[in-house]
Amino acid sequence: MKNLKMVFFKIFFISLMVVLAMKGSWINLEDLQNFFLHHIQNNLQTISLLSFLVGFVWILYMFTRPKPVYLVDFSCYLPPSHLKVSIQTLMGHARRAREAGMCWKNKESDYLVDFQEKILERSGLGQETYIPEGLQCFPLQQDMGASRKETEEVIFGALDNLFRNTGVKPDDIGILVVNSSTFNPTPSLASMIVNKYKLRDNIKSLNLGGMGCSAGVIAVDVAKGLLQVHRNTYAIVVSTENITQNLYLGKNKSMLVTNCLFRVGGAAVLLSNRSRDRKRAKYELVHTVRIHTGSDDRSFECATQEEDEDGIIGVTLTKNLPMVAARTLKINIATLGPLVLPLKEKLAFFITFVKKKYFKPELRNYTPDFKLAFEHFCIHAGGRALIDELEKNLKLSPLHVEASRMTLHRFGNTSSSSIWYELAYTEAKGRMKEGDRIWQIALGSGFKCNSSVWVALRNVKPSANSPWEDCMDRYPVEIDI
Repeated sequence: MKNLKMVFFKIFFISLMVVLAMKGSWINLEDLQNFFLHHIQNNLQTISLLSFLVGFVWILYMFTRPKPVYLVDFSCYLPPSHLKVSIQTLMGHARRAREAGMCWKNKESDYLVDFQEKILERSGLGQETYIPEGLQCFPLQQDMGASRKETEEVIFGALDNLFRNTGVKPDDIGILVVNSSTFNPTPSLASMIVNKYKLRDNIKSLNLGGMGCSAGVIAVDVAKGLLQVHRNTYAIVVSTENITQNLYLGKNKSMLVTNCLFRVGGAAVLLSNRSRDRKRAKYELVHTVRIHTGSDDRSFECATQEEDEDGIIGVTLTKNLPMVAARTLKINIATLGPLVLPLKEKLAFFITFVKKKYFKPELRNYTPDFKLAFEHFCIHAGGRALIDELEKNLKLSPLHVEASRMTLHRFGNTSSSSIWYELAYTEAKGRMKEGDRIWQIALGSGFKCNSSVWVALRNVKPSANSPWEDCMDRYPVEIDI
């Protein structure tokens, strides 16, 4: 024990002399070098201990550090042109369905059609969004077969393009995470993908259901966790939602809102923890932050799938939704801020928090300037009001929310995949430069607010068959208020 103490004392003494010498103190560098070499040459015990400590610390670091997660590429599904509908065409379908007695059967129900038309006119959706085949024929086809057909076309379309663009073989995939909130058949969507692409028997697959529009970030976070455990592999994340089965044909106005906003869409994302993939990857995942306020009844009940008074299933949106969304977003921001904000903003936030909590309760909350932390914002295109509110609360410019507004206009609310259409928009505009930081933020039922933060590893160009490829020259467009 005495010998060990002496060795540590010598190490400390030598380190102290090095520091003093580097600061220009009285010790001569040449004398120090001679002393140091003489000491090491005559003390094998010291050099052995130093080598052991350095080696141990290095091994400990290599085995405990989080493994970097790279986004190699992603693909957003572009539906075929025959599924494209204008607002006028959509309302024509609705009136025809009413006249055929498929919904809103009494003549007095014209007000329900007019109600939806008014929402559509103010929604921010354009004239080229997509609805599935089952909802464009008469009678409407909302059975399991039509629903499965829509989901298969979306998922397989996105995955086929992803495999083609990356050159990765399906057999190389070790992890699969699929999210679809309201359409969860048996066998699962994950099993459907395994069967289609003949993925290997030991694949780690998960199917997330009922988690709303924020489930895309949840799926990325789940994949990230699995990539920390399973070495040298790929993970695929698939995000989609089914429109066919979820068209509401009842008379409850709060349930009719979803008919006006949701459209066909989906995305597939290829992640990797292999160090060799860094050279070709587009982004590296920096942070994921998940907030769930479902322990509060108002949060849990603000967006609920249930039957109306006539037994027709739909999604009810309560009047508490804006308040719940704002509160959950506030918690997410408070959690994410210390991870990404510069020191100046952190101090301002902390000082305001202390003043409000202990001295001035009436003091307004300090909203950090997230423009100092991120160059690009991918805000879930859940609706015009949501984008407006986040633009106002986060003090963003019109350019910062352009990707979200244009995604809503071109594709509508594609649920959990909307943040990927927005990222594809930014790439297509040529704005993604090496080192740029991206904030993806989405809100969903439960109630949840989830964030993912990425950094661009190079100047990113759009991948082949981007969903914006055929229309980028027309965007951005002016949206009437």
